[in-house]
Amino acid sequence: MRVGALIAIALMVGAGSAGAQGKQVIVAPGAPPGLPFSSAVRVGNLLFLSGQIGTKPGTREVVPGGIEAETRQTLENIKAVLEHAGSSLDRVVKCTVFLGDMQTFGAMNAVYASFFPKDPPARSTFGANGLALGAAIEIECIALAGDAQ
Repeated sequence: MRVGALIAIALMVGAGSAGAQGKQVIVAPGAPPGLPFSSAVRVGNLLFLSGQIGTKPGTREVVPGGIEAETRQTLENIKAVLEHAGSSLDRVVKCTVFLGDMQTFGAMNAVYASFFPKDPPARSTFGANGLALGAAIEIECIALAGDAQ
């Protein structure tokens, strides 16, 4: 139901320009090659970002330092993808957070809140049984796109 609702919203919001623009695949600079997904996809005026984890840019190495460091790096990676796509953190409308351990929720939330100090996006948080590369956190989001690319 949630996925269906998001798709319906995306089609309604992007309907005016989606027909002319279609689907635009965005590959952020430094994205590791050979992955079977895009950094983001733009449809109309919406950006759908793939899940990001706290890897050092251009690598598949998760930053050391625990949930706080990983959350910070994850959000910096999201910020970089958004900026490459012509958008920004203040244009994020929805985030989904996956935690390897729900006991880290408070520490993650404190760092997360510092990236969205005013008018934060809607958010869901789930516990996950294993994330890519042994990461402690993964975040995906939907944002309003900037001007046409």
